[in-house]
Amino acid sequence: MVKGISRQVIVVKAPDEPLFEQAIFILREDAVGKNGISQRQLLRQAKEAAGYPPPPRAKGRMKEPLCITLGAAAMGLVWLVTSLL
Repeated sequence: MVKGISRQVIVVKAPDEPLFEQAIFILREDAVGKNGISQRQLLRQAKEAAGYPPPPRAKGRMKEPLCITLGAAAMGLVWLVTSLL
């Protein structure tokens, strides 16, 4: 065993695999600071390599500015109705 060497690893539990318990990925030395890759992106890539299905994407999700506009319009309508009563 070689002493004095530290490596960064990502350990991913194997998805529904009867033979394997986990996958261990050893990161390259330049992987963390390279191109501004975040820890979340590293974990996502490791899970994809281990055979995890991609995360589901939200379908029909409204954009944030549209939600804010619709919310403000609804509150304005509620205010108008209550002030007229």
